[in-house]
Parts: sequence; structure tokens; C-alpha cells
Amino acid sequence: MKDASGERNPRKAWMSLLAKAPEGRVAALLDAAMTRPAFTWLRAPEIGSAMVRARAGGTGAPFNLGETTVTRCALTLKSGEVGHAYIQGRRKTDAEAAALLDALMQTEAADMLRATVLGPLEDELAATKAARAAKAAATKVDFFTMVRGED
Repeated sequence: MKDASGERNPRKAWMSLLAKAPEGRVAALLDAAMTRPAFTWLRAPEIGSAMVRARAGGTGAPFNLGETTVTRCALTLKSGEVGHAYIQGRRKTDAEAAALLDALMQTEAADMLRATVLGPLEDELAATKAARAAKAAATKVDFFTMVRGED
């Protein structure tokens, strides 16, 4: 099933992309695109844990699978836009860059950032998925039955 939620909610789509980005990649692309503006912390980056829930077979009753480490933060730009970030793992600098990009995507710089930061991240994620799919396809076994000819 395809997740079409990004088509209706663009912020959800870019937040998902930022959360899935490799370590240090968002900061590198953001710094290459522009100088970081001044901001104020609403919640400085902090590390905690979140409960991961799952469903048996993807459709069964939900159950608690376990906990994962999460880094979260929130900031506000001088112009008033607020950015949030939740990143899996212990990555404070990545959470800061993601929150800053979230806030900047709510400004007039959104189109430029979509082209210079989000576009390359989306292309890299698609390439990673394609490589993983190709690797999995290489292990696929096709079973077939041969007719023995004993009619």
C-alpha cells in the first residue's frame, strides 16, 4: 500500500524525509544551501526513548514491540516560525538541522530549500530503496513444476 499522506500534508512528507536522512546529511545540504539564521530554542535537543508499537502480520492487534532511542528538539526563528524534529538515535546535531529546516520550510525560502535539500534527500532515499530491492530480488527463487510426460 502506498502512503499518499504526503500529497495531502506536505509538512508530514518533509518531516518524514528528514527523519529518514542519513547521519549528517541534512546539516551538510542545509549548510551548502544557505547560512543558518539565528534562532531561539524552545526545547534544546534532548535524548529519550519512545515505545515502538507493531501489529502481527501488519493487520493484527497492536502490541508493544520495544523501545527505541529518540532525539527531539524545537526552535523558533526570529521571524516567528517554529520548527520541530524527532530523529531516531542519539543525534543532537541532526535533530537541530532538521528542526531548523522545518522552520525554514515555512518561510519564503521553502522553494529554494525544496530544490537544494529535500530534492537530493528524496533522490538518495529512492536510490537506497532501489538498491535494497535489487539486492532482495537477487535472492528470489522461482519454483516451477515440470511435466513428467507419463500420460
